[in-house]
Amino acid sequence: LMTKEKVRQVLKIYRRKLASLGVAKADYPHGKLLNINQNYQQRGLWHCHAMLDKIEGFIKEDRMDKVFRWLGFVQGCLWMQRIYTLEDLTNHNRKDSK
Repeated sequence: LMTKEKVRQVLKIYRRKLASLGVAKADYPHGKLLNINQNYQQRGLWHCHAMLDKIEGFIKEDRMDKVFRWLGFVQGCLWMQRIYTLEDLTNHNRKDSK
């Protein structure tokens, strides 16, 4: 199981990557599908970028079940958007990786 510090390291990787790609942060309404006519892939990444800060808050609150669910969601989106391979994502989670 990943430690809080390990999750923070992974969040830092994703923050750096999304920032380097110029991805903004923005919440998306939870009850709506991404609108395919409004640059949905970019909007999905904006939402994921904003989620990273919220995950940090869940770590502070010791809500690790929620941390892992949200992290998994973000990682799935990063794979679907062709930002990281599945191997990359698995390696990020390994305790000995940086």
